[in-house]
Amino acid sequence: MTDTAQQQIERQRVMKVLAHTDADLLEEKYNSFANKPDWQFARKPETGLVMARGRIGGGGAPFNLGEISVTRAAVTLDTGEIGHAYCHGRNQRKAAISAFFDAAWQNPALKPQVENDIIAPCAQLLDDKTTKSKQEAAATKVDFFTLVRGDD
Repeated sequence: MTDTAQQQIERQRVMKVLAHTDADLLEEKYNSFANKPDWQFARKPETGLVMARGRIGGGGAPFNLGEISVTRAAVTLDTGEIGHAYCHGRNQRKAAISAFFDAAWQNPALKPQVENDIIAPCAQLLDDKTTKSKQEAAATKVDFFTLVRGDD
């Protein structure tokens, strides 16, 4: 795998974590982030609709499920990095903060701080939430079986 492909996969991971993290937690992390570089909007937060598509059984013909609201933003750090973010819903502040952290993650001097203080803890919280959800679903699983009766 090339370095560019690996960097793209890592950035996708970062953007996914930021998109799925709770807005209040991101706000808290942003407020406590030390040595924030100055930044400005490359694209102010905008909210719009996106058509969600689905497939029956994961392999059937695609169909339009409905529209969902999505907010996007892009910011530029004074050091030149450009961050982008998309998130579900209408929270423009969350989109702006996510774009800031995406840009900061791309800055070599800030990347370790963003990875250790923001991305890793948020990813762990999301993993814990997913594990808990899977455990709760597994607890309701019912296994049906048939007892074989002897020949009468």
